[in-house]
Amino acid sequence: MIPVPAVEAYLARLPADQQAALRALRASLARLLPDHPEVMSYAMPGFRQPGPKGKMVVGYAAFACHLGLYPHSGTVIPLVDCAPFRTSKSGVLFTPAQPLPEVLIESILRARQAELAAGYGR
Repeated sequence: MIPVPAVEAYLARLPADQQAALRALRASLARLLPDHPEVMSYAMPGFRQPGPKGKMVVGYAAFACHLGLYPHSGTVIPLVDCAPFRTSKSGVLFTPAQPLPEVLIESILRARQAELAAGYGR
């Protein structure tokens, strides 16, 4: 993965535990989306579809009391069983002590990619 300076700067500002958790999530996302460029969008790191008009697939962010994974759609998270994690309409929330399992990340990405393939947001 080619380092993106803005993403590196975002992660470098975080407390060590949040930084480690998001770096692990970032590595999983890069492995699951190998041809997707890493970008900053909506003030959070994430991955966009390949190509000049590629839509955002997923982003992630740190907040005071939690971390979040956001598939840039209000319809994906309700389709995926995210238990035991808390969710919002647009994301799944987690902590450094309880990171998201890769199987859940994969489920969220599959749902988002299916949505994009069906023409969501065109």
